[in-house]
This record gives sequence, structure tokens and C-alpha cells, in this order.
Amino acid sequence: MALLLRLPWSLREALPRALRSRPVSGVLGTRARHGDAGSLTKHEPSLAKSEWRKKLTPEQFYVTREKGTEPPFSGIYLNNSESGMYHCVCCDSPLFSSEKKYCSGTGWPSFSEAHGTSGSDESNTGILRRVDTSLGSVRTEVICKQCEAHLGHVFPDGPGPTGQRFCINSVALKFKPGKP
Repeated sequence: MALLLRLPWSLREALPRALRSRPVSGVLGTRARHGDAGSLTKHEPSLAKSEWRKKLTPEQFYVTREKGTEPPFSGIYLNNSESGMYHCVCCDSPLFSSEKKYCSGTGWPSFSEAHGTSGSDESNTGILRRVDTSLGSVRTEVICKQCEAHLGHVFPDGPGPTGQRFCINSVALKFKPGKP
């Protein structure tokens, strides 16, 4: 952040826009914007804000539509150890398998990879990654590919072999027990 403050004003203004429009690549995967060829899943038409408010609880709306975060250690799925699939609470898209869930000790459900990942290829998953500079540092936001709901963030401090920790809000998920 200190470096950002030392930049000329025109560069300070341009930097966040450049970071948001740049695709995340390499180990972090790629992201596709609405309508890009990189998205293999067809987007549903987005609901109006008022329709999302009717469909979701206030906490679900805050997290998924306003990019909020539930308090740590408060989520219903933090200690869930049942077999099954975690779906998007907004559109029911399958996102994470219980087989890839682990206890990270961070206070949110953690997964080592998204459902449908093949090696480092996430093109067949229900998620997208986006650069997030909202807290003055660069993080990688995880959103639902189908409805663009904010799910959480992914960090490079997870277990092998991926080394990833998908830190996902429980209120953004709907768990369906069964065979993952």
C-alpha cells in the first residue's frame, strides 16, 4: 500500500482498474468475464437486487450479493463431515465436494479444490476467480460461475498437492448429503 501512495495520482487511479481487468493465470487459474469464451457454463440472467433480497436471507444476500463475510467459526458447515456436495445457495450449481474439504483452523469451511477440477484445469468447475483489491492488498475472490455469487477467497497456503485453500462462507453454500 505504501508503494501505491508514492505513485503519481494518474497511476494510482489506473492501477486498481488494471488489476481488476487482468485475468488471473498460472497456479491461480483463469477467470472469464460474463460472456467470455473462457466460461464453459452458460450464465443465467442475473436477478435484480430486489429479487435476490426476496430469494435469500439477509445474511446470504450480504455475503453473496454484496461480497460480505460471515464471522469466523460461525458457519453451519464449518464442522460438517458428512459425505456430499456443496452447492451455490443462489443458483444450486455444484461447487465443492466433501472429499476435498478439510479443517484449516481458519474459521471457515476450507476445500483444496473445486468440484470438476482436473489437475490445474478449472474450466469444468462451477467457480471463477477474480482479482480482489478491496482491502488494500491483492487477493483472489472465488465466485459462482453460474450466477456470480461471492463465495469467498482462495489462498496459496493449503495442503498438497494443490497447495490451495478455498476459504468459503457457509451461508454461500447449500449442502446436499450423498455420494460426492
